[in-house]
Amino acid sequence: MGNVRYWLLGEEREEIPVRLIYVSSSIYEGDWFSLRHSHNFSELFYVRSGRGNFIVEDEIFPVQQDDLVIVNPNVEHTEVSAGTDPLEYVVLGVEGMSFDFGDQSENRNYEIINYRHQRGELLFYFNALLRETENKKENYEAVCQNLLEVVVINLMRSSDHPFSVVGSQRANKVCSRIKRYIDSNFAEDISLDSLSQKAHLSKYYLVHTFAKYYGMSPINYLNEVRLRASKELLETTDLSISQIATSTGFSSQSYFSQSFRRSCGLTPSVYRLQTRKQVQ
Repeated sequence: MGNVRYWLLGEEREEIPVRLIYVSSSIYEGDWFSLRHSHNFSELFYVRSGRGNFIVEDEIFPVQQDDLVIVNPNVEHTEVSAGTDPLEYVVLGVEGMSFDFGDQSENRNYEIINYRHQRGELLFYFNALLRETENKKENYEAVCQNLLEVVVINLMRSSDHPFSVVGSQRANKVCSRIKRYIDSNFAEDISLDSLSQKAHLSKYYLVHTFAKYYGMSPINYLNEVRLRASKELLETTDLSISQIATSTGFSSQSYFSQSFRRSCGLTPSVYRLQTRKQVQ
């Protein structure tokens, strides 16, 4: 008889930062009203059968059997069946992570991917998660956590749409680092491309996550920092408007003047005159 042994390399890997909140199974038959909603965790919808539409933010996407819909936290969404072929799907609610779909994705903070070629494998895991949560046998929560990690790994390596998982804690640290970088280097030539490279995140994901923590995009924050610095220079120095624009990172004097007027309602020159009159 033959005997083949495959040794595991024992390489350490970064643990996927996920926590399963719930598993549910639904059939949308038009007997309840579908409202758009959002929440502070991610959801994964696997369509077991049927056809319909998925409404995400202000866009409508058709969905069918074996489509997986991934929706990141704080993104409005809902689902609607089409005709007499109702949607039947399994939903996983997952806390502590978001999905970064990369700059190639036009679907931004959500994605729809068809896994018909991996149907047997994925359905096995999704159905196993349902059984575990329904039966609640000993240590079922630990089993579900491990099954969820297997599902996420399989999704990432089986898809033609590359994406990665970003833990909430890591995202917070990355955004903090980007904010500190802007605070210290605002006078340099900074773009969204360069910031996303430093963060090792896609541009859209960086914008969405930064805005979640700081209430504005990184580029808007950069402009605010530059404008704050320019106000101080206008108030305390005799530098020309052109010199102030250059020293605070604006690409031109005209762009600086436009940005300043849009923010303050005054041109830089008028602002300087008014602040100096107040001091006198």
